[in-house]
Order: sequence, then structure tokens, then C-alpha cells
Amino acid sequence: MIFDLSKTTSIANTFIAELRDEKIQLDAMRFRRNLERLGEFFALEISKTLTYVPVETVTPLGIANSQRLETQPVLATILRAGLPMQQGLLNIFDRAEAAFITAYRKNHINGPLEIQVDAVSAPDLTDKVVIIADPMLATGLSMVRSCKELIAQYKVKELHIVAAIASAEGIRHVRANLPLAKLWLGAIDEEMTSKSYIVPGLGDAGDLAYGTKL
Repeated sequence: MIFDLSKTTSIANTFIAELRDEKIQLDAMRFRRNLERLGEFFALEISKTLTYVPVETVTPLGIANSQRLETQPVLATILRAGLPMQQGLLNIFDRAEAAFITAYRKNHINGPLEIQVDAVSAPDLTDKVVIIADPMLATGLSMVRSCKELIAQYKVKELHIVAAIASAEGIRHVRANLPLAKLWLGAIDEEMTSKSYIVPGLGDAGDLAYGTKL
């Protein structure tokens, strides 16, 4: 399942437009906030697919019948760029546990792109719904490698992948290697550069949010 935000009309489309805008990107705080708000939007959309149980709530004047989320998801992210989107998810799923993955690209001269995973910090994910956020789904290599690290250790119930912008190639790679994953995407771009940056994309989300890394 792929949810493509660009095929709908909502205020969230404005968040995507501002994330791409090179002038607005000069305001790092607004860039982070737009990623956070996008995370909140996707959290609300994902919440519609989850399981609920009936509850009775005692009010000052009586009893109200309502519904409560049966089980909180676990909210994961790939450091560092995914932190604002994860915070947005946490703002909505405010009782959820969190997981963190350290993964990065290793470029080899005249060799294939390699993804290095250094650390995974996670609670027990057995039979849990896992939502993993990363602003950019470019080649899909980092996302697939990170998710497989989690799946190798735990029997995950459901896997949801959230990204602000994805490339068509990245989507194909994820679907081929994580066929049961549900994708929640802000926009889909067709092209990538030779260094695997999405075009038109928005640039390096981690650098825009937290400063240029060495």
C-alpha cells in the first residue's frame, strides 16, 4: 500500500512546498517544524488504519461510549534527519515507545553504495506496529537495511514507512525487499543524481535541519 500525499489536497501539501523552497530552507527552525507537522499529519492518517477497542468514559454528567487505540505503535527513526518527523509522530502517539537506528552511506571509489548500520536502540518490537520515519527515501537502501535489522531481531506485526519525499527507484527497492510494508509519502520524484540525491527533492534534510556535517 502506498499513500501519496501529492494526490490529495490538504494543508500538508503546503508543508511539502515549504520544505522544498530554498529560501524558506534558510530558516532551520521552520524546516524542522515543517517536518514535525508532516509527521503529525501522517500519524493521524496511519491512526485510521489501526485497531481500536470500545471504552466507557465517566464524565461529570454521565458515561460516554468511545474508542481507544488497542496498542500503541513503536516509533522508529534513522538518525539524524528523521528526528523531527519522529517527534511529529510522538506528538500524536504520545504514549508510544521509540526506537533509533544509526545508519549511513559508505561510498567506495568505483564500487557500489554500501549502507553501514552501527547501532539499533529499540524496545521489544514483538507483535508491535512499527512506524519508521526518514525524510528522504532515495535509493531505499538505508530504509531497507534498517528495517531488516529490526525484522531480524523481532517478529513485527505491521511495518509503516513514512517519508517526506521518495524517489520512484527507492519505492521499487522497498517494495521488492519489504513487500508487506505500507508507505506513507509526501511526494514522489522520478529522478536522482549520480550521488543518489532526489531531483527536484529538497537537498540534504539532515544538514538543513541541524547544520552541515563534516
